[in-house]
Amino acid sequence: MNKSVYLFSFFIFLSFASNAQEWFLDLELAKAKASDENKAIILVFQGSDWCGPCIKLDRNIWSSDAFAANHSETFVLLKADFPRRKKNALSKGQEEKNNLLAATYNPNGLFPLVVVLDAKGLVLGCTGYSKDSPLTYLKKLQKFTEQLEEN
Repeated sequence: MNKSVYLFSFFIFLSFASNAQEWFLDLELAKAKASDENKAIILVFQGSDWCGPCIKLDRNIWSSDAFAANHSETFVLLKADFPRRKKNALSKGQEEKNNLLAATYNPNGLFPLVVVLDAKGLVLGCTGYSKDSPLTYLKKLQKFTEQLEEN
């Protein structure tokens, strides 16, 4: 096996060990999984320790049992966090990855921003926080993928 397969397996293991949901932190790994499984990607830009709507989106949608039970048929999850408190600081490498994602997909610095991508990284749609139920929010995100099904 090559180095990237080991790295991919390691991140998969860490994701399952730390959370029931598999949140990728690297676009290339998320694209590889999305491509392998014919899924789209939900890319979330958040400020986990300072952005009120980001915290609500995480608590009410991403962390809900309803979302966890229903997203995996359609989506791979990718998170780009921009914490401000020193105790939550990211590694320099992760910070650089997140900054590259922001330069490409969130140049206006909106938080939270939820971007739905195809497996190649092309934008299918964007949204932010809304007071929807987890399943209603998921359906909103799935609508962005309808163009994939038409092709």
